Amino acid sequence: MIRIPRSIALAPLLLSLALPVFAVQTSSVLPSKVQQSLKANKISANSLSVVALPLDGVGTGILYNADVSVNPASTMKLVTTYAALELLGPTYQWQTEFYGDGPLKDGVLNGNLYLKGGGDPKLNMEKLWLMMRDLRANGVQRITGDLVLDRNHFRHPTLPTFNDDGGDPNKPFLVGPDSLLVNLKAVRMITRTAGGKVSVMMEPPLTNVRIDNQVKALGAAKCPSWPDVRYNPVTQYDGTTLVVTGKLAEGCSAQSYLALLDHPGYAAGAVRAIWQELGGSILGRDRVGDVPKGARLLARTFSPDLVEIIRDINKYSNNTMAQQLFLSLGAKFRDRVDADDAKAAQRVIRAWLAKKGITAPHLVVENGSGLSRAERVSARELAGMLQAAWHSPYAPEFIASMPLVGMDGTMRKRLKNTAMQGQAHIKTGTLNNVRAIAGFTRTAKGQNWVVVAILNDPRPWGASAILDQILVDIYRR
Repeated sequence: MIRIPRSIALAPLLLSLALPVFAVQTSSVLPSKVQQSLKANKISANSLSVVALPLDGVGTGILYNADVSVNPASTMKLVTTYAALELLGPTYQWQTEFYGDGPLKDGVLNGNLYLKGGGDPKLNMEKLWLMMRDLRANGVQRITGDLVLDRNHFRHPTLPTFNDDGGDPNKPFLVGPDSLLVNLKAVRMITRTAGGKVSVMMEPPLTNVRIDNQVKALGAAKCPSWPDVRYNPVTQYDGTTLVVTGKLAEGCSAQSYLALLDHPGYAAGAVRAIWQELGGSILGRDRVGDVPKGARLLARTFSPDLVEIIRDINKYSNNTMAQQLFLSLGAKFRDRVDADDAKAAQRVIRAWLAKKGITAPHLVVENGSGLSRAERVSARELAGMLQAAWHSPYAPEFIASMPLVGMDGTMRKRLKNTAMQGQAHIKTGTLNNVRAIAGFTRTAKGQNWVVVAILNDPRPWGASAILDQILVDIYRR
């Protein structure tokens, strides 16, 4: 358990220890071009919080609305991933296992097959397939009992459902965490028209989802940028049917990603599909349960190292993986005082910050991903954490996990083909009323800066250009 030392109690002292670079000369006035961009996009300067500071003490920094409590959107992932790097370690791995509770003879497991989840954020179909190949190599072909899913690794919190626009609840970015998260619970739907016939394919195939293809084939026509193909999952007493409707011209195709089924349903459907492809069979039903004592380990797989996981989280702003990592922190350091693993993670992160001498009275972490209306931080607090990260032994791994401006991740299209391309590692954040950036950038002279800019506004359209202008202004210093 991580505890906050009693000796670390005075907020002014903590602030001076945590943020020594704040002693450099600063200005509370926004750069003129940033002010012009705000006016051009009809956004009040009161909606913007900025902290930009030189990491080597050279230059005049910016402190603007630095202590206002704001919603950081996905820049909150920087708190989760940096905490995980230091508390779990860069080489931390998750494991997933198959167990059997009966005798194995002549390829037949006379008993149940258990799949025990360990909270792996990146258990994709390839990993699952390889693990099931190991299961076959260890002599298992036919299972006479049930497929039992053990999902008890996490103590799940009860959190409000988040759907920013109130639209399709099957969007992959809305998938929540789970002890047995398989392939981010996502499927790719491919619809094609050829020879007057429409085909619909689901990848990966799930044995417990039927496809009702009602798409109409049209004659030859220009393929639209947004094909008229819609997917509607209908769950009934006998399973789930995906009703596919719309129309598609000859020679055209449509592709979409969906999150189907609940976590145990998806995991069971994926396991059975792979097992059938490998020539195996499971005679029993699917159910959720615990691996019993005395069950025999049949196969095991390990996740990539934490360093690779945080790269996926920050480069591509993966909400599900971030929440999975957040709960993993809680599960690792869980104590009897914690109601669930989210509460445990919140306690652990605060204690970790306190040990670094960082107080964060505005910090509110709900799920660690930023996909939340409740999460809060101030620009000063987030910048202070980034300053600490700059001096961390894991700074190279942390910085490399963030998108490169104009080159990859969520910044790949921003400031592309400008002098800023490749000059900054910046995490972005976007909600309906939030636009944010946070990370590390450089000047044209090669000086390093930390920057946090968060805009909370009911109408944030054009805000990305404002935030990009802040990066450009720092570069020109």
